[in-house]
Amino acid sequence: MTGNRVTLITLGVRNLARAKSYYEEIGFVAQDGPPTAVFFKCGTYHFGLFPLSELAKEMHRDPATLGVGAMTLAQNYSDRAGVDAAHARAIEAGAQHLTTPAETFWGGYSGYVADPDGHIWEYAHNPFWPLDEDGHLQ
Repeated sequence: MTGNRVTLITLGVRNLARAKSYYEEIGFVAQDGPPTAVFFKCGTYHFGLFPLSELAKEMHRDPATLGVGAMTLAQNYSDRAGVDAAHARAIEAGAQHLTTPAETFWGGYSGYVADPDGHIWEYAHNPFWPLDEDGHLQ
């Protein structure tokens, strides 16, 4: 089995119900699972939400040491209109606007938001990365 893969991305959140509601509002569909976490199937991996205090406890770390915003998650779209729509939908659902989608130095188009817990998302169109009909990189 290759080590070059991701099977689960989990974000620590302060309010699980609020975080679940936000992600459902922007189009994620929650899977059946335990009441202590929320999981969304995303193609070949799962995306999870877990209470920050419990995540810290599981990792044997102080919750205050678990920061946010030092990395980004991204969704790519096949065109600029898709980027603009996703960015607007996130803001409408409660994300904090960070940057307006615009042309990038590398030849693409992208903008950033922060979810209600401060996790950074980039919505982008990368003309060098074709997407299949489900939005997965080809």
